[in-house]
Amino acid sequence: MARHPFRALEETCATLHLWTQVVGKYRLARTPWMNHSWHATLYVSPRGLTTSPIPAGGRSVQFDFDLIDHRLVGSSSDGAWNAFALEPMTVAEFYGRFLGMTDALGVPARIHGKPNEVIDPIPFQRDTKHASYDADAVTRFWRVLIQVDRVLKDFRTGFLGKVSPVHLFWGSFDLAVTRFSGRPAPMHPGGIPGLPDAVTREAYSHEVSSAGFWPGGGPVDYPAFYSYAYPAPAGFSSQRVIPEAAVFHDKAGEFILPYAAVSNAVDPDQTLLGFLETTYEAAATLGNWDRASLECRRGIAGVPRPI
Repeated sequence: MARHPFRALEETCATLHLWTQVVGKYRLARTPWMNHSWHATLYVSPRGLTTSPIPAGGRSVQFDFDLIDHRLVGSSSDGAWNAFALEPMTVAEFYGRFLGMTDALGVPARIHGKPNEVIDPIPFQRDTKHASYDADAVTRFWRVLIQVDRVLKDFRTGFLGKVSPVHLFWGSFDLAVTRFSGRPAPMHPGGIPGLPDAVTREAYSHEVSSAGFWPGGGPVDYPAFYSYAYPAPAGFSSQRVIPEAAVFHDKAGEFILPYAAVSNAVDPDQTLLGFLETTYEAAATLGNWDRASLECRRGIAGVPRPI
């Protein structure tokens, strides 16, 4: 995994986060609801981040954050295409340009005009506070996401039960993968700032072990990998996991592994996989998951899973 000076990204990250919310909300507005809000997410792509195809009547439309050439590209299945440069601009200006793009493509949609899961949210059309865009830092951040996406997808292959795609939630701005026990979970109490309780409760309707990466925020103000369980079984927070740099963060309510501990490791992939595996095992064992039926060896390219 590449090293990355996240400090250079801090202000840019806040702006990019809000830009992804604008585009993510468009996907949310046009896509039928899927379990656990999987219909609303973005995905890491070979050039940045993508919505994947979005239904638009008899057509489909897709939006791509090209984080190499730094532009937002919109394309539709009838051959229409539009783009504008990603450069320092306010969220309000980005919002206006994006709506203009959807009009030009002939696929306008009304979206909820206020950010979610951020402190003191400012409506997009009035946000002139966030306007930073360091192109070099963004590209390096995306290269980190490419590597994290690859390892999370490898980890995902070791589970036979219900498991999410590896996807980026634009609300919390984290790249995540989630495993499910197959059993319903107790009703979530809700109360997550900037997130409707109905969305939270549907997201956590079933028992989960979830892990991922985000560039920092809330009680963890540095880039880190995380892993949590809902509901957290008794004794979960006191379990010993690897590597030693991983700790349970009481305020966040999850295990945290600083990004630096992975990027500086002799074998970053195995360090991260060790964290993912041991935190999942803690959740699944203490939660009495049917591990024998749910787990398998991780996939090998070109080799069918033995039965």
